[in-house]
Amino acid sequence: MKQESFSDMEYAYRKKKTKREEFLEIMDEIIPWDEWVSLIVPHYPTGKRGRPPIGIETMLRMYLLQCWFSLSDEGVEDAIYDSYAMRKFMGINFFEQNVPDATTLLHFRHLLEEKGIGKLFFDAINRCLEKAGRMMRGGSIVDADRKSVV
Repeated sequence: MKQESFSDMEYAYRKKKTKREEFLEIMDEIIPWDEWVSLIVPHYPTGKRGRPPIGIETMLRMYLLQCWFSLSDEGVEDAIYDSYAMRKFMGINFFEQNVPDATTLLHFRHLLEEKGIGKLFFDAINRCLEKAGRMMRGGSIVDADRKSVV
């Protein structure tokens, strides 16, 4: 079980969740993380040379944040440091680890682009949203039953 940080405790007493936090919670629920990580494993460095690689799921989550919020490599790194919702989605606790740097994300993004894996993920996200009765509309998730924006 993960130990709560001071930020987790502080944010637990908020009266309202942000739209960003709601969006990220939905995406966290619908994405089959184990399946997606297994698609990347054959192409990901094993760490036999150089420094040990950062976990695939951590890098995948950072990559998705970058795409969803149209951020540069440096921009997503900064946004994760600034945003509790993004840190929570990433599963980063500053007591235990730092945010991966922009260069590490750049290499990960190039790997996904080179292997054509990134497009697979976005097609899969759309299918997952449809199954869940939601659809993506210009960066917002719309609940198809209630026709409300989440």
